[in-house]
Amino acid sequence: MTTSTPFPEGFLWGASTAAHQIEGNNTDSDWWVKEHTAGTHIQEPSYDACDSYHRWPEDMDLLASLGFTDYRFSVEWARIEPVEGHFSRAELAHYRRMVEGAIERGLRPMVTLHHFTVPQWFEARGGWTAEGATELFARYVAACAPVIATGVAHVCTINEPNMIAVMAGQAKRGDIGFPPAGLPTPDEETTHAVIAAHHAAVKEVRAVSPGIKVGWTVANQVYQALPGAEEVTAAYRHPREDVFIEAARGDDWIGVQSYTRTRIGPDGPIPAPAEAERTLTEWEYYPTAVGHALRHTADVVGDVPLIVTENGIATADDERRTAYYTGALGEVAAAIEDGLKVEGYLAWSALDNYEWGSFRPTFGLIAVDWETFERTARPSAVWLGSLGRTRELPGRAV
Repeated sequence: MTTSTPFPEGFLWGASTAAHQIEGNNTDSDWWVKEHTAGTHIQEPSYDACDSYHRWPEDMDLLASLGFTDYRFSVEWARIEPVEGHFSRAELAHYRRMVEGAIERGLRPMVTLHHFTVPQWFEARGGWTAEGATELFARYVAACAPVIATGVAHVCTINEPNMIAVMAGQAKRGDIGFPPAGLPTPDEETTHAVIAAHHAAVKEVRAVSPGIKVGWTVANQVYQALPGAEEVTAAYRHPREDVFIEAARGDDWIGVQSYTRTRIGPDGPIPAPAEAERTLTEWEYYPTAVGHALRHTADVVGDVPLIVTENGIATADDERRTAYYTGALGEVAAAIEDGLKVEGYLAWSALDNYEWGSFRPTFGLIAVDWETFERTARPSAVWLGSLGRTRELPGRAV
């Protein structure tokens, strides 16, 4: 058995993070309020998180030294516009320093403009479905011009809009927690609102620089129909996933994010078998998910280039992490060989971080000591980073 080189020249090879999950003390965001409100499903607040607001140079140094060529991180709307209509020059300069710092280290920055959190004032107005919300988001995107105008080739407008719509639906119904299989019904009004916000943001980003490639990312659930459940699966999947993929048809790329699968029977989602291996998030261990997600996204969106912007596993066993990535990358390579336009792979996550309510699910290629904030690259990080230099996937026959 020899090695093959399925990943083309210029292929994005990196890891992803999100501001609220790693920066710490994002006190002006809606999530900070939720974390400190009694009676929610949130187990613990984010507090200092990974302190990456101050330690981002260390994070980037480590990623670059490991061999990664790309780093996806987000800017925090609640920091940039903490009060409606007031844009912090200091925070814009902070994020611009991050862009420049990435470039200096040989990391190509992919900047996400919205990763789940919004300013408290935006939430108080009614969030995405409030009057004028699209225009407010577009104004914020335009204000980010100093951050993204030069040196940023890829911008993501909104991360996982389908999850935003799902969570909005839950909030309206007063639901707590997700079911053991599948996703709750998204709020239709929020679905339309975030799609409108995305399209407005795309225009603003292109106005900043026509050279920026702009898109958004979708949480792919890899819905698999059991025999006789094909129509049920299509009807279940469309409002939860496909409508958001379809909205990207005019974009420069679309982000594919997958972790596991959801099987659908005649009566709807079916939990994973009791004997299935599970991760720390209780998801079924299913490394081939990303291949299914890429192929389905391509079928829906057409000729738009694909980038895997999140894929990974929460585990305390780093050997299982490497095994998961090995299986996932084999699927990515096969998709490329079959002619899909896959332009990059960014793992989730660069660091152990705050996973929206708990620090327990360790997704990180890099471990974080929560007392000292010391970073330690796991063996999986060393292995995965080295592939960024060679663009070779060991064990695949030529």
